Amino acid sequence: MHNRHKLISNPFVREEEFFLDAPSDATVEPPRGGINKWAEEDRPREKLMAQGAESLDEAELLAILIGSGNAKESAVDLMRRVLSDHCDSLSSLGRMSLEELMSYKGIGEAKAISIMAACELGKRRMKEKVEELDSITSSDELFAYFQPRMMDLNVEQCHVLMLDAKHHPVGYKVVSSGGIAGSPVDVRVVLRQVLLSGATGFAFCHNHPSGSPLPSRDDNQLTGRLREASRAVGLSMLDHVIVGMGTYYSYHDEGKL
Repeated sequence: MHNRHKLISNPFVREEEFFLDAPSDATVEPPRGGINKWAEEDRPREKLMAQGAESLDEAELLAILIGSGNAKESAVDLMRRVLSDHCDSLSSLGRMSLEELMSYKGIGEAKAISIMAACELGKRRMKEKVEELDSITSSDELFAYFQPRMMDLNVEQCHVLMLDAKHHPVGYKVVSSGGIAGSPVDVRVVLRQVLLSGATGFAFCHNHPSGSPLPSRDDNQLTGRLREASRAVGLSMLDHVIVGMGTYYSYHDEGKL
């Protein structure tokens, strides 16, 4: 395993012309509300065409998705407020439910669905990138593998990635799902899944919905039980990774395996 490096990815994928023309939930606005009525330098769609998607900030990209704001806010202003309410974090935005998005005036069902779809496309793009790896040999790569699967979870879950002798992924399993504060794990269930897959080793991962990846005493105790049990049956435990908000903790990197 190699030393880790922090990996934070933008979970949005920009698809050209992903734009709803007059969604059913659009709010009637004064002339300044529609994109085509804004000053040219403020039009995110035109700005994208002229300068490229990378020139737009997150609120401008989201404004293109929703198309319009409300009677008091342009689409950009509305999305800036939504992001501000969630610490300007795209990861936090991705965790919002349909109902939470629709609580903002100017965001109805169609717009909320568009935002959620963009978040999901971003996660799937992240999955595709890491699944192209022939083998997983570092905590960075483990984090890249687990993050898109766990980044939007509001409850704690425990996942296992099964690997062969050359560290090629051969299986993946969610072994536990609990609440905000924890998720019970049966070590026997974990090892059974690994053995059934024919793997010779595994990486264990769980998330902290709080956003902090620092391990608890229970996390340390679970890691110890998994390590000893895997040795007893001839399996290699490569790492236990805790996924937080855009960052992670690796037991292997910290010398605790």
